[in-house]
This record gives sequence, structure tokens and C-alpha cells, in this order.
Amino acid sequence: MIYLLLKYIHIIGAAVLLGTGAGIAFFMLMAHFSRSVPVIAGVARIVVIADFVFTTSAVVVQPITGVALTWLAGYSLTEGWVALSIALYLLTGAFWLPVVWMQMRIRDIAQAAVAANQPLPQIYHRFFWWWFAFGFPAFGAVMTIIWLMIAKPLIF
Repeated sequence: MIYLLLKYIHIIGAAVLLGTGAGIAFFMLMAHFSRSVPVIAGVARIVVIADFVFTTSAVVVQPITGVALTWLAGYSLTEGWVALSIALYLLTGAFWLPVVWMQMRIRDIAQAAVAANQPLPQIYHRFFWWWFAFGFPAFGAVMTIIWLMIAKPLIF
């Protein structure tokens, strides 16, 4: 029973990581392309909150449930697909942490522009496009991890 509960929590965590990542990207892109500074500021504020509430929770739960499941199922952490999943998880984190920081900077820049009734400065666009670029490897790694969890391919 404990195995199924952990597996359920682990799968929900993976869905949260993938779904929150896709949702945040969609809403940030839509806000950006609206070219409305108040919309961008409002969406960025909500995105930062969502990332802290949902993504951070899943980021904490995933390694705990993943290691427990690996142990309960009798796999080694050095098993090919497990080790690759761990490496991709670390890669995701290496891209996600700067993304969170960039989201906070985007939020602050947009809120300052709204308060000053000014257009977005060039630094906003630089942060936005770096944020956008960093999302691809992180999102791709999460998708690959999910595939590895399902397929459990033999990797040497």
C-alpha cells in the first residue's frame, strides 16, 4: 500500500512540474505578447506565486518519493534510467533556479514600469527572452524524466 501511495504522490508531482511549467510559460507568453505593461506586471506577480507554491512543493517531494520508490522497488540509484533521471532532475534545477530569479526580476521591472507609467525598459526584454530560452531545456528534461519513469529503458 505504501508503494502505491508513494507512486501516486510521485506521479502527481511529475504532473505538477510539467503542468505548472507549461501553464506558467503559456501565461507569461500571452502576457508578453499583449504588450500591456499592467497585464505583464499582474501575470508575472501571479506566476512567481504559482512557481513558489506549486513547483517548489513538487521539487521537494519528487526526490523524496523517487528515492523511496527506487528503494521499495529494488532498483539501485545507479541503475541506468534512474541515474539518468537524477542527472536530468539536477539539470532541470540548474535551469529552474535562474528562471525563478528572472521571473522575480521581470515582475519587479514590470511593476516599476506600471508605477512610473512608463513602457517596459530594454532590461525587461533581455530577462524575458533569457527566461524563455531557459525554459526549453528544463521542460525537455522533465518530459524525458517522465518517459524514463514509464519506459525504464536499459541504459548502460
